[in-house]
Amino acid sequence: MASNTSKTARASVRAGQAGQGGALSVLGEFKYLIPLNGGKHAYVRNLTNGKTAHLRTDSDAFVEEIRVLAAAGHAAKIRAEINNLNAAHPGDGWDATEKRLVEAGVFEG
Repeated sequence: MASNTSKTARASVRAGQAGQGGALSVLGEFKYLIPLNGGKHAYVRNLTNGKTAHLRTDSDAFVEEIRVLAAAGHAAKIRAEINNLNAAHPGDGWDATEKRLVEAGVFEG
């Protein structure tokens, strides 16, 4: 059976598969948090399992999702992203969200 994919597409797939094995390589800027509803909710994109969760930013589930990402080595990037969200949307409560995460010990480690 003949393949309908181009030579370039097949090479791209092979290159992508070669990088597998637990290592994560991302080209470009990856956002972990997508703010919704004035900062009351957010999509949390989890690179470790490939899932995106829709969570309230004041919920325990949000704290635990960020804790999983922080434990996987993404703490500094997530904290910087929260600070950027706070600077871009000062009235949305991202400073309180960061404070809640710090009090929960999410960024320690």
